[in-house]
Amino acid sequence: MTYSLSFLPEVANDAIIGYDWYEDRSTGLGNDFLRLFYANANEIPRNPLLYPIVFKNFRRRLLRRFPYAIYFRIEDRNVVVFGLFHCARSPGFIEDSLNIRAEE
Repeated sequence: MTYSLSFLPEVANDAIIGYDWYEDRSTGLGNDFLRLFYANANEIPRNPLLYPIVFKNFRRRLLRRFPYAIYFRIEDRNVVVFGLFHCARSPGFIEDSLNIRAEE
């Protein structure tokens, strides 16, 4: 089955926060972060069932080089990315954020 990929608008802000933090540490590192995020996100639709459900029907893909995770749901034939969060965030914060975004 072929899946399409879409992002909630809030994910752009999540990515900008990560970009800014890494770019402040080292010029070009923010660009590396964004490239890795989008490369990983674009791989998810190939086999979204590969990634574990972490709560409710949200799945998670961990980024390898950076301590971030992509949270998404499968809706019909569409993979919808709901968030990009630093792994040090509390699970409660992530779950609450995703629930709020899912309600909008």
